[in-house]
Amino acid sequence: MTVTDVPPEGLTISAAAERSGLSVDTLRYYEKEGLTLHRPGRSASGQRRYTEQNLRWLRTLVMLRRTGMPIREIKQFVALYRIEGTEGERLEILQAHRINVLAQLDEVQRHLAAIDSKIDFYAAHAAGRQEQNT
Repeated sequence: MTVTDVPPEGLTISAAAERSGLSVDTLRYYEKEGLTLHRPGRSASGQRRYTEQNLRWLRTLVMLRRTGMPIREIKQFVALYRIEGTEGERLEILQAHRINVLAQLDEVQRHLAAIDSKIDFYAAHAAGRQEQNT
């Protein structure tokens, strides 16, 4: 998601959803759950208006979710982000999440090795059958 060309009046929720790769429902959910760093402003007609700052924060949320960080941990991170001087606690959350991601990566690599082993087995079996047929 690039954060460029945001007009001074901000983007509508549908435009922000498109730029962030999220659905409108997800944006509303993130706002309702307090995951947005700052609530988007409102136009004179009451429509949400997302600023460049809102979109930058959404990019952070998307990254954290794509890495598998649970919503409850993101809520903790956001709550701490709003408090000056909590960089150490935020760092601890990210470090703990990194350990979890590395454990998941290790598990996926073991699964991949098992799949590769099966592929090798069946490839050798198929090659043997092919040799028998020639």
